[in-house]
Amino acid sequence: MPQQQPQHPGGTPDGPPPVPPYASEASRLLCAGTYLDAGYRDRVVEELYLHEQRVVAPSLGFDAARVLAHALRARRLEMLWAAAVVGLWIVGALVSGGLLAYFLIPSLLLAFAPLAPRAAAPLVRWSGRVITAFLLYSLGAAAFGGADGGSGYESSYESGGDNPLSAISDGLAGSAEPWQAWFGIGVLVVIGLCVAGRRDQFARVLAEELSRDRFPDAAGDRAEQSGGHRLRRLIQRIRLEQHTPLVMYHEARPFCGAGAPHDTWVLAVELRPDEDADQQPLSNRAILDRVRPLIEQLRIPAEHAGPGVRDRLRRLEVDECVFLPVEGLLRRDEAPYAPDDFEQHRTRAVEEGGEKRRHFLRVRVAGWEEELVVTVFVRVHTQGRMLMLEIAPHVLLPVRADFKDADRAYQDFRDDRTGRIAGAAVLVPRSAGEALITLGRGLRFAWRLLTGGHAHALPDGPALSVRELAEAPAGSTFQDMDVARYLRSVQDRISRGVRLALGEAGYETGEFVQKIVNISSGAVHIGRADNSSFAFGDHARAQTTTGGPEPQKGSD
Repeated sequence: MPQQQPQHPGGTPDGPPPVPPYASEASRLLCAGTYLDAGYRDRVVEELYLHEQRVVAPSLGFDAARVLAHALRARRLEMLWAAAVVGLWIVGALVSGGLLAYFLIPSLLLAFAPLAPRAAAPLVRWSGRVITAFLLYSLGAAAFGGADGGSGYESSYESGGDNPLSAISDGLAGSAEPWQAWFGIGVLVVIGLCVAGRRDQFARVLAEELSRDRFPDAAGDRAEQSGGHRLRRLIQRIRLEQHTPLVMYHEARPFCGAGAPHDTWVLAVELRPDEDADQQPLSNRAILDRVRPLIEQLRIPAEHAGPGVRDRLRRLEVDECVFLPVEGLLRRDEAPYAPDDFEQHRTRAVEEGGEKRRHFLRVRVAGWEEELVVTVFVRVHTQGRMLMLEIAPHVLLPVRADFKDADRAYQDFRDDRTGRIAGAAVLVPRSAGEALITLGRGLRFAWRLLTGGHAHALPDGPALSVRELAEAPAGSTFQDMDVARYLRSVQDRISRGVRLALGEAGYETGEFVQKIVNISSGAVHIGRADNSSFAFGDHARAQTTTGGPEPQKGSD
């Protein structure tokens, strides 16, 4: 008899231990994204820090608390650099005789260009560049004594020049002493050093603290150590909630955090006793207990595969979860996360068909280093001699490409010294506008934190998932193939388990749900369903079939 791989008592083959969520690649990339994208960083801080009355969404394969810690640290560092840049611009404008104050106009144009309508953005951007070039020319003319000790306007008219740009340039050059112009040039250089310093600091964080080698050491994470009392309190709360089998949800977003729904369907089957079999009690628990071992068998590799099998189904996770509405709680910490409370809810919810409290068998497959997550929620309910089978697959797509390329991009940035200097010089003209925008966002956040009253607000369900915010628009061809394989494998075992449970309980099945295949547009194909009634979708009706070679199809 061929030997299989050694197995743990739980049935999972031996192999490398699973990576904990706080050290997963998905966690690392999400933390890196907080340093790369200010918009993503603000959404993370708003959801997990500002609205502390909201329960965190389930964090499948990552640690939301660690992402929040890095988001706050990245914001704090950016605010400090922005304050330094604004301070330099103010000092430079005062000491340079107002020469640097003129740069505020093009700096705002360059900073707000990405926010302008698509048709107007190029015009705004080039207007800022042209004005900046003209002001730099004027600053240089003033530094080299372009006014020759007299008024710029007088020198222009004495030379007979009628070019208005030359007159304006000479006027700007004549409004300050040469030493003031040189001081302004020196301030621009220092601002460039600040811009380069901020980029270098972020690059060091990505290349060192968030490197693949150092990131698993969560105990030495500076982001968590540098936070205040509020952050430490929220980190404890998030880590209590994010991986529990009890899911507190908002009515409008029950599966928040699981990804996008993928071919959700409901099957209604009439239970017909088999005259040749003894009737046995059929409960929801009996059906789920018949389905679960079949799904867990997907972990076992092929008999002839040999050691070292790396198929992601080996790490398939199966558990039971209960969904509870967050409405009715007075405080966030009143949620019944204690093990005894969860067991009570699970025991009662598994046999009831409640609208708000719902019990699901949750099947999760994490592929591509925890970036591609497929979760299938299964719910069974029997009542009125009908079997209701609900299957709700959800897919979390990989992390955005720019987050994944952070290591390569910032390694190239650190190795290219000429590029670093040129990049910092290009960012200097718009640094004043960007710094003012950054400080404005920070002040607005501080005002909302102070006056929002979120700490004493009634608990609320999660509004968004920081993992879903960082999703790529689409997966690769290989990833799409993996999603199809995972879903079809799990759904086939579910249908087989239900069919076996019905047969063992003494109900007619024929070859009930012998093969389920996902078809385009969300339809479901059933191989055969003899002497049974079935219906798909919200408006479908059950019909009795007498068996035959023609497969029955249902539309969602």
